[in-house]
Amino acid sequence: MTARARVGISGWTYPGWRGDFYPDGLPQRRELEYAAHRLDTIEINGSFYSLQRPTSYRKWAEQTPDGFVFAVKGGRFITHMRRLADPHASLANFFASGILALGERLGPVLWQLPPTLRFDADLAASFLAELPRTTEAAARLAGDHDDKLSGDRVLAETDEDRPIRHAVEVRHESFADDAAREVFAEHDVALVVADTAGRYPKLFDVTADFVYVRLHGDEELYASGYTDSALREWAGRIGAWTEAGLDVFAYFDNDMKGYAPHDAQRLAELLT
Repeated sequence: MTARARVGISGWTYPGWRGDFYPDGLPQRRELEYAAHRLDTIEINGSFYSLQRPTSYRKWAEQTPDGFVFAVKGGRFITHMRRLADPHASLANFFASGILALGERLGPVLWQLPPTLRFDADLAASFLAELPRTTEAAARLAGDHDDKLSGDRVLAETDEDRPIRHAVEVRHESFADDAAREVFAEHDVALVVADTAGRYPKLFDVTADFVYVRLHGDEELYASGYTDSALREWAGRIGAWTEAGLDVFAYFDNDMKGYAPHDAQRLAELLT
């Protein structure tokens, strides 16, 4: 199949976007629907802060058109509190919380590491080995959830077996190393290409069969917009990756001043 590039935004509920990207008078409950008809992918960020519910994932899927894809951000309990240690139980809870309700709209799962977490080959390898690579594997893992989840807060089945891709956004300079690249490549997990106004490492290494890009702002983290020249540079990079047969998922997280959805639409336009 021909490689494809998708461009979207990180989250969709931002009061400052109302009356700008979102038209005046648009009900908040329809903001996802509005964004999903103008972009073909969005990151679900609420899943990073707490376990969501199957009913929420199902509702989000119903509000988006055919062909739309969500990326889902992995829980900070796993990445920031547990710091990837002994992840089986917490991963089981995460995948039992309803992610599989997205069905064919489930795209990559994003794991963002804290800036203080250094590269440890054994820790990274053990975590990556635990990640389910298909929805059937995720359903089996979800069956190991603990008593933090019960009843209608659990979904441990899938309507169809589909592959699951994983991407990891690292924020410590120790990951800019051949040993780290080798571990991620061995497990076919993408190292995120993150543009963070120079605060964190910007890695362009391809370690999986797809590329995951997060654009947080090139001059001011989360706040600055991208010039047309900068967007053309990113379009060139993304075009080169797709020509090499790699799917690309790119998300704008420069949401503070409302640039993200506009930059995403412009980049998508440049890629057509």
